[in-house]
Amino acid sequence: MGRAADTGRAGRDDRGQVAVEFVGMLPLILLTLVLLWQCVLIGYTFTLAGNAADEGARAGAVDGDCAAAAKRHLDGAWAAGARPDCGRDGGLYRATVRLRVPVLFPGAGSFPFDVTGDAAAVWEGEGR
Repeated sequence: MGRAADTGRAGRDDRGQVAVEFVGMLPLILLTLVLLWQCVLIGYTFTLAGNAADEGARAGAVDGDCAAAAKRHLDGAWAAGARPDCGRDGGLYRATVRLRVPVLFPGAGSFPFDVTGDAAAVWEGEGR
């Protein structure tokens, strides 16, 4: 009888252990998810900056408006903080687009560093 009572008591002592361990690990799990999401945003900002620079360089190479073309391919918070720089460089037309990386989601704030996208296209405009 003593053995059955001990076994029953030992089983009850472990009750809730998984819940306690989960509550202890929850902050680490959430921090990991936030860091992964921020890495995705940084990568996406690099992709947007490169694409905007490509579009700006293509537009500028045929006498179009480079800055407007670059901003047209950006959405929301990225478009508001975009700083395109366009101009001819010999036989090429170069475009550089600088974007701020948002913190957690676009529009909430941004890190104090820029992501830069550079592109060039062969000049095809007038006076070639």
